[in-house]
Amino acid sequence: MSDVPHRPGVRRAVVLLPNGFTLLNLFFGIFAIVAAARGEYVEAGQYIVWGGIADALDGRVARATRSGTRFGSELDSLVDAISFGLAPAMIMYFAVLNRGGWDWIFVWLYCACAVMRLARFNVEQAGRAKTYFRGLPSPAAGMTLATYYWFSQTPLYYSTLLGSLPWGTVLRFLMIGLSFLMISNVPYLAVPKVGLKSLREILGLIALLASIAAVIFLPKEFLFPACVGYVLLGLVNAAVLGLLDRLPGAFEEGDEAERGDDAEALATEAGFGARRRRRRRRLPRPNPTTPSTSPEDVE
Repeated sequence: MSDVPHRPGVRRAVVLLPNGFTLLNLFFGIFAIVAAARGEYVEAGQYIVWGGIADALDGRVARATRSGTRFGSELDSLVDAISFGLAPAMIMYFAVLNRGGWDWIFVWLYCACAVMRLARFNVEQAGRAKTYFRGLPSPAAGMTLATYYWFSQTPLYYSTLLGSLPWGTVLRFLMIGLSFLMISNVPYLAVPKVGLKSLREILGLIALLASIAAVIFLPKEFLFPACVGYVLLGLVNAAVLGLLDRLPGAFEEGDEAERGDDAEALATEAGFGARRRRRRRRLPRPNPTTPSTSPEDVE
């Protein structure tokens, strides 16, 4: 048996490692606001992307080392409120919105929905691996806003019909849409499992490697369209589930077990399970003579 848990210095370093990534995310979020205030909008978008990478690593490191704590979960949400709530909204304010008048109200709305989304996440989903998110994740919403200006500097934008769109108006509606999607019940896919054990893991690995290659070689052209595509994918997913839910006989009793764990997680986390009549499995009553399971035995 390894003696790592019995060495306080090593254990303390393991616990601090995910929090270090969280604070690195905060560093990039603050730096993005400073860069946007200086008019460095491309660099500000880059810092939000780097913050997103740090945010993705902190949770995975905590689960891999079994060093997740309630403190780390709360710290992560507070940092995300800045890096993916306030910082992207301020980039939009400095780069696109009119700095006079009432355009700051879009910043307030977006930040308010981001902090409500993070508070709900802490109550319902924090601290465990998940297949689906309930509502648009704040990092995805933040990177959608932060990478727009980055995308607007590419030939794909100014040499096509995209450049002729009234982006000043479009982005105001985009901020409103992202705000309400964060506090909605729309299901959004989490990062798929990667590996070589099943077709699904292989496809997830291919998609992950392709995304990494695109971020490395075509970051400006890839990130904003990819983020918008992710936002739309959740809406399409919700629409399909809503249509299936209305089909007569689509979900009969006993069908839930055949749909698999992912479908059950989707229905539960997205809030669609309340509409479906499910047959609850009757668990056998414990034998009084059998000792009960202790809390330590429950993972």
